[in-house]
Amino acid sequence: MARRFRGSEEVKVDAKGRVSIPAKFRRVFEASDPDWSAGKRPQLVIVYGTRDWKHLQLFTIEAMDDIDDQISKLGRGSAERNLLENIYHGHAEETEIDGDGRLVLPQKLREKIGLVDSAFFISAGDSLKVWTPENYADEERRIEGLVPDFEPGADPLSLLAPAHKEEG
Repeated sequence: MARRFRGSEEVKVDAKGRVSIPAKFRRVFEASDPDWSAGKRPQLVIVYGTRDWKHLQLFTIEAMDDIDDQISKLGRGSAERNLLENIYHGHAEETEIDGDGRLVLPQKLREKIGLVDSAFFISAGDSLKVWTPENYADEERRIEGLVPDFEPGADPLSLLAPAHKEEG
């Protein structure tokens, strides 16, 4: 299984749209790029999605390969395949992390999500989401509204499906 992203970080965005990718996140991009080796630049895919997306999603190469495989299994011409190809192929950019550990976010992508001087990275398993700090605060409030009412002290892992015990 590929490595997963964990955690969140707020980083500065310079005038050229460069953001430093924290080392813990760079390691995941490196480990999840089959062509990466020491001295090479790890590759990734930025998905900027539909017009209502207020974030960018940075996918590892392995994660994008998995998404591509799943999309290719859908029927050609199906609404589902057309939608997913539009988002994950048409609204995406392949890029790399430079030798200084930075990622250049193209101006059109920065403008799309309103990114100016600060970016907020939050882990999403095999991808990172990039938000403005303000838009992420709105998103976090939206997500909190989706959480069921728990008893005080309840374990949020109770939302996961129960593990199946193997009979032996």
